[in-house]
Amino acid sequence: MFGSSTLSLSNIRATPVSSHQIGSEPDPKPQAQKLKGSAQLNRWSRARAIRSGRKLERSGQLAQVKEVKPRVEPRETDFLDSNSVNKSDDEDDVDVRMVKSIYMVSDGTGWTVEHCINAALGQFDYCLVDHGCPVNTHLFSGIDDVERLMEIVKQAAKEGAMVVYTLADPSMAESASQACKLWGIPSTDILGPITEAVASHLGVSPSGLPRSAPGRSFPLSEEYFRRIEAIEFTIKQDDGALPQNLYKADIVLTGVSRTGKTPLSIYLAQKGYKVANVPIVMGIELPKSLFEVDPEKVFGLTINSVILQTIRKARAKTLGFSIETRSNYSEMDYVREELELARSIFAQNPVWPVIEVTGKAIEETAAVILRLYHDRKHRCSMPRISKRY
Repeated sequence: MFGSSTLSLSNIRATPVSSHQIGSEPDPKPQAQKLKGSAQLNRWSRARAIRSGRKLERSGQLAQVKEVKPRVEPRETDFLDSNSVNKSDDEDDVDVRMVKSIYMVSDGTGWTVEHCINAALGQFDYCLVDHGCPVNTHLFSGIDDVERLMEIVKQAAKEGAMVVYTLADPSMAESASQACKLWGIPSTDILGPITEAVASHLGVSPSGLPRSAPGRSFPLSEEYFRRIEAIEFTIKQDDGALPQNLYKADIVLTGVSRTGKTPLSIYLAQKGYKVANVPIVMGIELPKSLFEVDPEKVFGLTINSVILQTIRKARAKTLGFSIETRSNYSEMDYVREELELARSIFAQNPVWPVIEVTGKAIEETAAVILRLYHDRKHRCSMPRISKRY
């Protein structure tokens, strides 16, 4: 099972190149068809044409590439026929060199390797956002035999991709490493070094089996049922519903509309925390129970006024609000008044931590909340999130 995601250009399939195509006289080119569409569509088509076999040798690396018909390729939902456009080789080479590919290989769902790569790419957002160093990522999940693994490595070699893998079976991981060395492909084993370090620390050997391996069973634990209960509770407590149940919540979030209370609540609930959220709206009195619950489990959320106005304008347009309602909801004066109201409420309750969510991902805000929550709950000298296996 595999999928692809693109940070700048569309996913591009690499097709095999036979050895007689390299170093020989190219076939006469068909007349270029006139392409109607955007510049990005043109780039997709040019790249697709190049991948069909005209110039695939990597810089500084020769030459003879054997004809291979890989059976496993990244899934692509949008691609154009290789004959849809034919531009000059110089133009094509520019597009192909621009895009770097990363192949992510996993014997399970691919969650670990995908999140590791996303975290690493976050260090390069300064050049990714303006397409200075565009990247294509391709996820291959459920790879549990060497034959399929080799086909992916060969495909990566043709595309000049980097291979990153999380393979629990040591023999599979070793096969990936040796194949990448043989084909001259940069590769990284994410799971292997960590597993070896933990095995050394515990003094026991790992099973070497992926979580999805036949025979491995994970019985429904108390934690599982706690998570289900937390999700059900959080859904029922969304947007200020059932304020009489706030005392049952582990965490209570409050803030003005569009500060991310609901998605943050659901994210925390999936980790097993019962979360309630209470909106702060001008003209609507907050429930008394909000001020009666343990103040150490209440967290305030705030955001930059300009960003909030932009979010509200988009939201109002999506919901089809009338012009009058839209202006009240997203007008800057109204936004500032509501944020000022929230600030005054937070000031009257100094025990509530106030978290600035501007520019933060849900995961980042959740990490801050959980650090504070566990620090208060366990009275740790050093903030931490503790869990026992």
